[in-house]
Amino acid sequence: MPDLPHPAVAVALPGTGSDAHFARRAFGSACAALDIPFHPVDPDPRRVIDSYHAALDAAARSGPVLIAGVSLGAAVAVEWAARHPDSVYGVVAALPAWTGADTTGCPAALSAAATASALRADGIDAVIEGMRASSPAWLAEALTRSWRSQWPDLPSALDEAAAYRWPEAELLSSITVPVSLVGAIDDPVHPFGVAERWADLIPDSELHHLTLDELGSDPAILGQRGFRTLVPRRIATP
Repeated sequence: MPDLPHPAVAVALPGTGSDAHFARRAFGSACAALDIPFHPVDPDPRRVIDSYHAALDAAARSGPVLIAGVSLGAAVAVEWAARHPDSVYGVVAALPAWTGADTTGCPAALSAAATASALRADGIDAVIEGMRASSPAWLAEALTRSWRSQWPDLPSALDEAAAYRWPEAELLSSITVPVSLVGAIDDPVHPFGVAERWADLIPDSELHHLTLDELGSDPAILGQRGFRTLVPRRIATP
């Protein structure tokens, strides 16, 4: 990794339907260990991408930004970094879900669209009940909290995510800042092969892996795995 100034601030962008609470659990302890000011973003469900861009624009006024994103947040992070390289210290891109604008076969987009439709048809209580019955306990708790906090605008947020055009290969290849990728080897919604492809395309990148059980046991593993190649003083990794 190139010799870069210490980041002025770290900005964490949650994934679809997620919130600042989970982003704080994922990246807050790593930032605290490195004395990096930390700002986890709570997405505006009426304008998710715009709210992420606004947070990054504001943070960049204080100096180079370390961007940490999960899933949709990872895509926004690399796109913003490609367009503002002089404002970015580096990127942690965790659980990328797709490459390219055609998301016909993207599991994350299909899931977001289906959930939005179910919310409009059945209401949030029924959809949360079904989600909790089919999800690991840690994920069910996280989504129950974030979905209720974004209701009644949650379907709009999910529709925006479903329609999102994921970064093209050309954009990923153009990124000049260091990127640390973290993929889960057993996540069907965020296939590990996507993280591998991003690592092949992004010139200055490194790929780390974990399992969903590890993530559920302690979300801070995302920061521990992702930050260690982006900062001078490394974080001990479990």
